Amino acid sequence: MKSIFVIIAALCATCYAQQLATKEPIPIVKYINEGVGPEGSYQWGYETGNGIAAEEQGQLKNAGTENEAIQVQGSVKWTAEDGTPIQLTYIADENGFQPQGSHLPTPPPIPAAIQRSLEWNAAHPQKEDKPSKF
Repeated sequence: MKSIFVIIAALCATCYAQQLATKEPIPIVKYINEGVGPEGSYQWGYETGNGIAAEEQGQLKNAGTENEAIQVQGSVKWTAEDGTPIQLTYIADENGFQPQGSHLPTPPPIPAAIQRSLEWNAAHPQKEDKPSKF
C-alpha cells in the first residue's frame, strides 16, 4: 500500500513541477471522490488540463475473516518531458503491488548457453555424497 502513496506523491510532484515551469495554473477538469462505503469500498479520480489523470477503486475482500484484505486497482497517465505518453495500471492486494506499463524496465532474456545449462542441471540433479565415518 505504501507504493501506491509513493506513486501518487510522485505524480503530484510532476504536476507541481510542470506548473512551476509554465507559471500558469493547471486546471482540474475532472474530479471524483466517493468516500469509504459501509462495506469498505471507495473510488477516486482526477484529470488535469495538461493531460495528467489518475483513478483508483478499492474494496474490502473477505470481510471479518482472518484473510481480510483491501484490494485496489487503478491507473495513472501523463506525458513525459520527451513527449512519450506514460500509462501505468496497477493492482494492490494480498499479493503485493503489481504495476504494469510499457515504460517499466524488464529483465534481459537469459542467454541461450545459460538456459541450456539450467535445463541440463534440472534434468541431472547432483547426488548427495554420504558423509564419511572418520
